[in-house]
Amino acid sequence: MSDLDLVALETQFRALALRAGAAIMEIYERSEMEVQTKADSSPLTEADQAADRLISEGLTAAFPDVPIVTEEQTASHAVQAARFFIVDPLDGTKEFIRRRGAFTVNIALVENGNPVRGIVYAPAKARMFYTRADGTAIEETGPFSALSSVQTRQLQMRRPALEALSVVASKSHRDPATDAYIAKYPVAEFRSAGSSLKFCLLAAGEADFYPRLGRTMEWDTAAGQAVLQAAGGEVLDFNTHQPLRYGKAGYENPFFLARHPDVTLCDTP
Repeated sequence: MSDLDLVALETQFRALALRAGAAIMEIYERSEMEVQTKADSSPLTEADQAADRLISEGLTAAFPDVPIVTEEQTASHAVQAARFFIVDPLDGTKEFIRRRGAFTVNIALVENGNPVRGIVYAPAKARMFYTRADGTAIEETGPFSALSSVQTRQLQMRRPALEALSVVASKSHRDPATDAYIAKYPVAEFRSAGSSLKFCLLAAGEADFYPRLGRTMEWDTAAGQAVLQAAGGEVLDFNTHQPLRYGKAGYENPFFLARHPDVTLCDTP
């Protein structure tokens, strides 16, 4: 990344996430919203489109030589590059439609298959997690200033109590296979969270382990993985236990396991 201005990258990620979050919240607070259905049967709102437009235009203006892969632009899914931005402008659209608040703006930079910088912003919860130019990760809490960060704390995964793990999983995608896998571990606490906030709970020291036995796309996970890695965690392919990689054909992820490195993994089926 020597040819990228990492301070400018951090500044742009933060500014664009805030702008996208403001556009999302303006629509979120309306009494009614229009919901469309995409080709894959997932929902699409005006907020998804507005946030996508703001982020894509901003990244292109600031870093014109770096291609962008974004969920809402199908043509971008053909991009194959060693370095690219990957964007989910509104992760958790179902949570957004139900007005549950657990939705996020996600922007990440991928280098040679690894998400190395990222931001996850939950505007309805006033929580923002992102990597710094120096490679560390912080949480910033609102009220947010467009000019500079105000209240921040460095993120570092806690050392887990190996006989009393805190496990986090999806609110919307729990299934018997996930429950059976979690049952292999000594779990003292179970936490539910929506969208990419699950990665951030680990990074913030609020949980130890996040197994995902379900379909996800790279734009769902890249920003959260970047934050988690900067806080000392890792995300592994469920079957191989190798680091989860990016830039795959079709941008679909395998099942994965996000953890503190001290959490011993059980054999997969």
